[in-house]
Amino acid sequence: MLSIPGRPGATCDGMSRRELMRVGGAGLLGISLANLLSLEARAADSGGKKQTGFGTAKNFIFVFLQGGPSHLDIWDPKPDAPDNIRGEFKTISTKVPGVKVTEVMPNLAKVVDKTTLIRSVSYTPAGLFNHTAAIYQMMTGYTPDKVSPSGQLEPPNRADYPHMGCEVARLKPPKDPMLPFVMLPRPLQESGVIGKGGTAGFLGAAYDPYYLFQDPNQKISTADLSLRNEVSQARMERRASMLHKVDEAMPDIEKAVSEYALDTYDTKALELILSGRARKAFDLEQEPAAIRDRYGRHTFGQSLLMARRLIEAGSRVVQVNWPAVANGNPLVDAFDTHAANFEPLRNLHCPKLDSGVPALLADMDSRGLLKDTIVLVIGEFGRSPKLGVSTSGNTNSAKGRDHWPYCYTGLMAGGGIGRGAVYGKSDATGSSPAENPVHPIELLATVYHALGIDPATMVNNHLGQPRELVQAKPVLGLFA
Repeated sequence: MLSIPGRPGATCDGMSRRELMRVGGAGLLGISLANLLSLEARAADSGGKKQTGFGTAKNFIFVFLQGGPSHLDIWDPKPDAPDNIRGEFKTISTKVPGVKVTEVMPNLAKVVDKTTLIRSVSYTPAGLFNHTAAIYQMMTGYTPDKVSPSGQLEPPNRADYPHMGCEVARLKPPKDPMLPFVMLPRPLQESGVIGKGGTAGFLGAAYDPYYLFQDPNQKISTADLSLRNEVSQARMERRASMLHKVDEAMPDIEKAVSEYALDTYDTKALELILSGRARKAFDLEQEPAAIRDRYGRHTFGQSLLMARRLIEAGSRVVQVNWPAVANGNPLVDAFDTHAANFEPLRNLHCPKLDSGVPALLADMDSRGLLKDTIVLVIGEFGRSPKLGVSTSGNTNSAKGRDHWPYCYTGLMAGGGIGRGAVYGKSDATGSSPAENPVHPIELLATVYHALGIDPATMVNNHLGQPRELVQAKPVLGLFA
């Protein structure tokens, strides 16, 4: 795999020309002369200065509200719209003058001053009208190659594009022995397609996330991160020493043969087991009861608390998936509110969302973690402004909302992102952006940028073809 690490210096994102040319003994591999000229042109345009927001974050928490929450009924209300658009909820003021949310988000209203609401997220669907393909785009920055008329995809495979968290963990591995990328508490899923967009794809198994598919509101098992009773720590350390000696004796060419570099990851796994960092981070019993209560004694809230603990312990990326399948039952816990929109949001979804996310933001801010951690809260799309219509071929009740990728809202905070801001604007009905449209893959580019990674960094896919991490530019207007 070819990656171009950043270094403060000549180009807009901090790469010197020498660094561009020094990409290893195998030559330029997947990078072409055109790539070099393009990068140098960008450097010239910026006068050799580092761009706004580049490298302002060290870590990333991705709160993925899979299922598609309604933007109008949560954080982009339209009180002056007709009844069949504005819905049942009243609006309330927030800590930021002039910015309103709906009445089901009172705790969010108190912490909006720590965030930027992006009310103009938008894309035109091309086989992306249903969940799986839209999730794949949100996770990887690329549209899938094969989409059935229903929007369903084939199961995950090693030809998939990598989840962006896998790329971040590869390019910016933790300095301490800690899980680089953790995904919890359940896989990305629509119907029978499980995990699509949630793997390292063509990077190989060694870069897959650590999947903690357990309920953090219950007792967690970390047996896979513990020493077996019959194996002492001293014995494991002796094994590590022997492995190191054998490794040193191997010719370099043999080290390069491994497809997935599992030798390196075996060593890291050993360090993890011996250090105990991950096991401690997963132990929510160490948290005061009042803190756990603040996040909410439910799967989503405790998952967010665990995300904070993992970041504190040294993880680079943590993704918390809304704990329901994308097309689940809205009367149980799913955001897919075709059959009923308002009652589930009022009584189930928003109370959990409104305890967990505000608690995470306030907690991280008070601990100084928000400064170095960029947080993104978003779904794969929003919900149709007009009630009872079909926009994706699904059947909707008179009080249901269908899929709507043309305009929806995301929330970003920390890691150099502006505080108390609103970026972009939707039109009078929340149907399309009125100002500053933002494509979801531009948000991924923004996260890469904040973490000090050029979104145009090249990586070779499973066919040996060079591809950018994401084919988009960061939204620099999001930074303070």
